Amino acid sequence: MNMLPTTDNDAPIYKMVQAFRNFMKLEAASGILLIACTIAALAWANSPWGQSYTALWETPLTIGFKQIQLSKSLLHWINDGLMTIFFFVVGLEIKREMLIGELASAKRAALPVMAAIGGMLGPAVLYACFNAGQPSARGWGIPMATDIAFSLGVLALLGQRVPFALKILLAALAIADDLGAILVIAVFYTAKISWTGLAIAGVCGFFLFVVNRRGIQHPLVYLLLGFGLWLAMLKSGVHATISGVLVAMAVPARLTFSDPKIVNVGTGVRQWLKNLLHGVAKHPSQANPLQSVPQSASDGEKVESPLTRFEQALHPWVGFGVMPLFALANAGVTLHGELSSAFRDPVSLGIIVGLVFGKPIGIVLLSWAAVRLGVAALPGGVAWRHILGIGMLAGIGFTMSLFVAHLAFGIGPLLDTAKVGIIIASLISGLCGGLLLFTAGLRVATAVQPQPR
Repeated sequence: MNMLPTTDNDAPIYKMVQAFRNFMKLEAASGILLIACTIAALAWANSPWGQSYTALWETPLTIGFKQIQLSKSLLHWINDGLMTIFFFVVGLEIKREMLIGELASAKRAALPVMAAIGGMLGPAVLYACFNAGQPSARGWGIPMATDIAFSLGVLALLGQRVPFALKILLAALAIADDLGAILVIAVFYTAKISWTGLAIAGVCGFFLFVVNRRGIQHPLVYLLLGFGLWLAMLKSGVHATISGVLVAMAVPARLTFSDPKIVNVGTGVRQWLKNLLHGVAKHPSQANPLQSVPQSASDGEKVESPLTRFEQALHPWVGFGVMPLFALANAGVTLHGELSSAFRDPVSLGIIVGLVFGKPIGIVLLSWAAVRLGVAALPGGVAWRHILGIGMLAGIGFTMSLFVAHLAFGIGPLLDTAKVGIIIASLISGLCGGLLLFTAGLRVATAVQPQPR
């Protein structure tokens, strides 16, 4: 059945659906590239040239002038610098969802938010059970997050076998999950605070708030203030990537019409309505001025909000540049000895159990509670086996889990063990979740087939 809109009134809905489908295609392709970079990193780290892998990412890189310089290893530039762009895009996605998406109202947000809370609490509790009282207990935040690119990539590969509403639900769940992970990083994985750096960051944040309220929309203003905020956060002790989210929250989501062509349309609309109210007869020169709103692609770009422009411009760079590079730099770990102890070491075991079992259990339980209490309802065409399936896919932690592992443990044996646990858990979760949803799709397809007479 053709579900595409057939009237002009359906056009906004059609555009939203098309935008989400494009988003899904991008995430699916990005997920495949992430897998390739992960395999490449593991192969490189375990090859005879494994030392060159470590040496490359430890290469120092200095930027700045003679008097003012910032020197860090290549790995740190990726994790503290490029990942800020990743968090900026995540922040834009969170803001968009909170304004016009699945998180825009309490009723629509109830199911994905409750599922996300369950998907964070379940893994954290199970990890803590395996590591209580040990130095590794600090890693409780590692299995909490969901990798949106990998999880949506698996759903995209299943195509028509899963309801479209389920893809939207998983995207909203993962975005709410990301918001929770960002709060955890900001509160629990912050180093010693530098109050001077934090004060400068506060000043930059204040100016971002001011330019937002003043309706300033030029991207360069937000980029300059954002860079200042990033530098201040880098020196403050709060992880620098949080600045990406803060800048995203300040980017205007509404458009202030400054284009003369658009302003003239607004003036014309007011006069046209006044004429209608006073019974003034229309003639050709008094045609509906809304008909003159720009429709071409080039003019359409002028009436897009800064949030939309930033997201559309950066999303491909993040999906095909930042995240694959992060995976290549962080996924490499020597598997000799680590793989055999993965199911015995409390760190890797806690991560595996947390992601593989804690995620789906927490998501299903709190989703069921929300539906049972009447604060949420399952989307049309979505059954509880689908909720269990996306709960399993949410166990693909990967990017965010690797990121939190670096914050929790730093470079050392605990980090290597955590990486192995993350990779194993993500692989198991992806395979099990994909298989469950695939078989659920087969059941639906079989059920709708006509019976022979």
